[in-house]
Amino acid sequence: MERILTIIAFIVLCGFLGVLILKLPRLDLGIVIGVTLLMAFYDLFIHRRRSR
Repeated sequence: MERILTIIAFIVLCGFLGVLILKLPRLDLGIVIGVTLLMAFYDLFIHRRRSR
């Protein structure tokens, strides 16, 4: 159940940031959003596996 909620939370974050980049397409904003998604992906999916 926790894994499903983690995936849903990541999808919601991607959707929110996707709307932002579609409405305001700028390179610097795209880079910040990309870094944000990479950090969230690492924290939600990779970092948790190593600590268990």
